[in-house]
Amino acid sequence: QVQLVESGGGLAQAGGSLRLSCAASGRTFRSYAMGWFRQAPEKEREFVAAINWSGGITYYADSVKGRFTISRDRAKNTMYLQMNSLKPEDTAIYYCAARLTSGLSSDQYEYEDWGQGTQVTVSS
Repeated sequence: QVQLVESGGGLAQAGGSLRLSCAASGRTFRSYAMGWFRQAPEKEREFVAAINWSGGITYYADSVKGRFTISRDRAKNTMYLQMNSLKPEDTAIYYCAARLTSGLSSDQYEYEDWGQGTQVTVSS
């Protein structure tokens, strides 16, 4: 099992930026694919971005493509989500997740371990 702790959420204005971090501990982090998901009030949890074990391959939801950047530092066991040009519709609780394989996935049910989430609120 991998323990995941998100940080970096908060309040931002539309057009602003935030950087989320996800610190991992426990089983070997390097071999895991990772992802970010989010859940807005009264909505289903949705995929945001994913990154493979090496960090060389990334995948984004259309709604964030060109604005968000996912990355990972394997030496620090940490994954990041740089969020630029934020919009009010980006307001949600953001979760990081890990899956026991190196491949990418946008399916939340393919992820075994989850963080507790961090709130992101974007004001207009």
